[in-house]
Amino acid sequence: MFFPKEMSEVELIIPSKDIVAVAKVLSGHGVFHQVDSTYLGLESLGPSVWQDKAATYSALERRIQTIMQTLGVAEEYPTKADAESMVELDALTPAVNRIDEEVKGISEQLSTEKKRLELFESQLRQLEPIADVKVEVGALNKSSYLHSILGVVPASNISRLKTSIGRVPHVFFTLREDSQKPVVWVLGPKSNADVLDRAAKSAYLNPLSLPEEFAGTPEQITSTLKREIDATKKKIVNLETSILALADKHKTELQKLLWDAHVSRVMADAIVRFGQLRHTYVVVGWVPTASLENLTTKLKNTSKEVLIETHTPSRNDHNSNIPVALNENKWLRPFKELLTTYGRPSYGEFDPTILLAISFPLLYGAMFGDIGQGLVMMLAGYLAHNRIALKALQSIGLLFVYCGISVTFFGVMYGSIFGFEGHYVHDYLGFDLHPVWLSPIHGENILSVLRVAIDVGIIILFLSYLLSFFNNIRVKDWSHLLFGHTGVVAFLFFVCFLSLLGGFLGSTPIAPQVALTISQLPLPFNILTPIFALGLMFNGLFRNIAEGHKPYIEGGIAMFLVQSFMDLFEGVISMLSNTLSFVRVGAFAVAHGGLSLAIFALAGEEADLGFWITIALGNIFIIGFEGLIVYIQTMRLHYYEILGKFFHGGGMRFEPLKLKPSQEEA
Repeated sequence: MFFPKEMSEVELIIPSKDIVAVAKVLSGHGVFHQVDSTYLGLESLGPSVWQDKAATYSALERRIQTIMQTLGVAEEYPTKADAESMVELDALTPAVNRIDEEVKGISEQLSTEKKRLELFESQLRQLEPIADVKVEVGALNKSSYLHSILGVVPASNISRLKTSIGRVPHVFFTLREDSQKPVVWVLGPKSNADVLDRAAKSAYLNPLSLPEEFAGTPEQITSTLKREIDATKKKIVNLETSILALADKHKTELQKLLWDAHVSRVMADAIVRFGQLRHTYVVVGWVPTASLENLTTKLKNTSKEVLIETHTPSRNDHNSNIPVALNENKWLRPFKELLTTYGRPSYGEFDPTILLAISFPLLYGAMFGDIGQGLVMMLAGYLAHNRIALKALQSIGLLFVYCGISVTFFGVMYGSIFGFEGHYVHDYLGFDLHPVWLSPIHGENILSVLRVAIDVGIIILFLSYLLSFFNNIRVKDWSHLLFGHTGVVAFLFFVCFLSLLGGFLGSTPIAPQVALTISQLPLPFNILTPIFALGLMFNGLFRNIAEGHKPYIEGGIAMFLVQSFMDLFEGVISMLSNTLSFVRVGAFAVAHGGLSLAIFALAGEEADLGFWITIALGNIFIIGFEGLIVYIQTMRLHYYEILGKFFHGGGMRFEPLKLKPSQEEA
C-alpha cells in the first residue's frame, strides 16, 4: 500500500505454432506489460505478415464502429472473463460487407434528405424579409440584359448606396421599409454589373439568394418551400424508422463482430511486437509479482514447449525502465488521481497516496470549516459519485465527500453552521452552538489561528524531509541524502533557521510554538547555523566529491562562489516561503468567517423572506466560489510545499495488454 506493486520481468520463448494461443493468454488477463522485443528478431526474415494483419483488423474494427454509430448501437463488450481466440479475416469481412451495404443505402438517403431539408429551411429564411412582396423577382435572375441585386442593407448606408450607383443607369426599389435594415432591390444593365456589385458591397448589403428552381412571387415560392419541407420531413422520419429497424436487426451481430475484430486486433498488435526467430518468437514484458505464478501456469497449460525466464529486480535500486503499477483501492482513487496529476511514483519510491488521503481533507477543512456547508458538500459528492446528479463531477465525487467530512468536523471546532456563528445561531436558528476550539473570526483568535497554521506546516515539512531521507536511503543515494536540497544538511539548517525565527519573534502572538521550542533547546545554534549554512552553500561541491564527479568546481572560482551564494540565498528564501506558505490555511479560515459576515450584512437583521433568500444564495456562492479557491490552494500546498520535498515521480505507467478497454489498471 505504501509502495507500487512489486514487478517481475518475464521473457518467453514460444514455438511458432503456439503464438496465437499465447497471445490470447497474455492479452486476456490484463497483467502483462509488453516490451517491444522486435529488436531480438532476425532481419533476414523480412517484414512480418502480422503487421498487415494488425492494420487490416484495425481498419475493420473502425469500420464496424462507424456502422454502429450510424445505427446508434452502443459499443458493448461481453462480460465473460474468458477471451475468444483470434478470428480469421475471411470469417469477419463478408458479414461486415453485407451489413455495411444494407446500412449504407439508407444512411446515404437519410443524409441526402437532411441536406435538402437544411437547404429548403435556409431558403425559406432568406425569403422571410420579402415574403409579402408581390413582384416575381425570381424571373429577373434569368434576364439576359438586367443585373439584379436583392438584399438587406443598414438604413444608414442607403444614401451611400444611392450615391455609388448614381453614375450608372439603375432602378432602386425599397421593398420593405424598416428603421434598421430595410429590404432593397437594385436593377441595372448587365454591362454595369461590376459597378453595382462593388457599390452593394461597400454599403454592406447582405444579398438574399432566391431558389432558382422555384418560380413565382416570394409568397408563392414560400408556399412551395413549406410543402417541400413537410414532404422531406416525412421522408426523414421514414428513413430514421428504417435505421432503427436495422439497428434492432443487427445489434447482436454487430456487437459480436466488433468484439471479434477488437480481440483479433489486440492480439495481432501484440504479436507484431514479438521478436521473431526462425521457428520461435521471443516475448519480453513485466508482470506484477503477485500475478506471476497464475500467469505462468496458464502459459504452460497453453504451450507445453514454452520457455519462461523470470527476474524480480530489487526495489532499492534506480529502475526507471520498470513500469509502475499502483495499488488499486476504490476509496483512495481520488487521491491517486491527485498524485498522478503531479507525477507517478518511480519503482520502489514511497507512494504518498495515503499521506494525501490524510493531509488533503485536513488542510481543506481547516480553511473552510462549517457544519452546514460541509454536509452540503458531502451530499453533493455522494450524488456525483453515484451518478444520481452532477454526473460531470463523478470522478471527484468521493473527494467531495471526504472534504465535506473534514469541513463539517472543523465547523464543529469553529462553531459555524451555514455561516451562523455565536449569537447569530441562537437569534436566527433557535439553539446554541459554541466552538469546541475557537472561532477564527473573532479578533483575539486571528493570530492564534495563523500561528497554529504555521506550526502544522512546520510539522508537515519535517515529515517531508524525513520521507526524502527514507527515499534516498532506499536507493542508496548517499550524496543526495547528505547534501541534496532536501538532505540532512538542508534539514539541519532548516532547524537552525527555525531557531532563529523563534528567537526573533519571541513571545509575540504570531510566533510558532515549534520554532519557540527549538530556539529554547540547549544547543549552540549561533555556531551550528553558519556551519550548516556553509554546507548548504557548497552542497554542489560536496555532492561532486561524494560521487567522484570531476572537475569538482566548474566555471572558475569566482563564478563558483557567486553560484554557491545564490544557492544559499535561494535555500533561505525557499525555507521562509515554505514555512509562511501555510499561513494561508489560517488566513482562509479567517476569510471564510469574514465572507459569511458580509453575507449577513447584505441580508439585514430582519428575518423575513428576503433575509433567508440572501442567506441561501450567499451559502451557495461560498460553497461554489470559495470552495473552488480553497481546493486550488490545498492543491498548491501539496504540489509545491509538500510533495516537492520528497517525491520525484517520473515512473513509467503500467499499461498491460487487455481486451476490454474498461479493464482497470492492475
